[in-house]
Amino acid sequence: MQRTVDYVNGKAVMIDQTRLPSELVLLEMDSVEQVSEAISSMKVRGAPAIGVSAAIGMALAARRSVGKSVLELIASLEEAALLMKGTRPTAVNLFWGIDRMLDAARLAASEGLSSGEIADLLDRLAVRMVAEDEETNRLIGKHGAELLPQSGGVLTHCNAGALACVGYGTALGVVRAAVESGKSIHVYADETRPRLQGMKLTCFELLEDNIPVTLVADNMAASLMRKGAIDCVVVGADRIAANGDVANKIGTYSVAVIARHHGIPFYVAAPMSTIDFSLYSGDDIPIEERSADEMTHIGGICVAPEGVTVINPSFDVTPGELVSAIITENGGARPTYSDSLADAKRKTDR
Repeated sequence: MQRTVDYVNGKAVMIDQTRLPSELVLLEMDSVEQVSEAISSMKVRGAPAIGVSAAIGMALAARRSVGKSVLELIASLEEAALLMKGTRPTAVNLFWGIDRMLDAARLAASEGLSSGEIADLLDRLAVRMVAEDEETNRLIGKHGAELLPQSGGVLTHCNAGALACVGYGTALGVVRAAVESGKSIHVYADETRPRLQGMKLTCFELLEDNIPVTLVADNMAASLMRKGAIDCVVVGADRIAANGDVANKIGTYSVAVIARHHGIPFYVAAPMSTIDFSLYSGDDIPIEERSADEMTHIGGICVAPEGVTVINPSFDVTPGELVSAIITENGGARPTYSDSLADAKRKTDR
């Protein structure tokens, strides 16, 4: 499958996810402003993909400053960082990608590199981050596949697949790795209102890979679990607090509560870059509020009474106590998460 995000010949190349599944459109961008708009408008979405896209945006900003002084280049990068950090507040990978590039530029400046040399360095780092994302997802898939049944049904919510990352995926990476290992997995994909990422994106991905998938309405999860169709739930994450509380697409919390009632494992698959160790609990995670039009309109057609009040948070927070395991590239963390996630971080730091 085409990489969701790539950095080719000095340009950001992205799949326009707002056009799926009806058409596959590739966007080419050569400015940080274009990348910022793509993140804000959800042409690119999913925490890992956003993080890598933002890093590429920083590389583009640096390239535009070649020939200027190093101080001017750093100032332009700081301006680019502010622009992109204002797009999607919940996905911590956005800030991780930006800060990784900015830190590298500042370090290079302190070591006496020229503006051209710093731009070249950030180019190479952006390319490396693209490759790292896919490698990380394959490790997540490998660790998570061990938790899935030899044969059975897996419920997903939203899209945490290749389209949410550079490639392969987190939650769907777990499914892909399980299928590749010979397991017989059938995915039940929640439609995921209001933007329908489960229907439009998850189903698109799995059909492309010939992995059995059935689309279900968001309010069918409990019924499917009661009937015994679901053996486990696997979702992604946009930010995880140090205590294991998980911010993910709105509706994830409901699925976790229902899964606990039915005694069904609820797994979260995400890279270490999604864990925000600066936040003790999910109460501190900023939740993005999106336009009311996403709720009141479908395909540009208004389906709600004019003037109705709307709340449209893009994410909710699932308490860590409802999460059976958090699967990262460093393996599966289990409760108590304040301890197990700290152990996983030490592996990364080494």
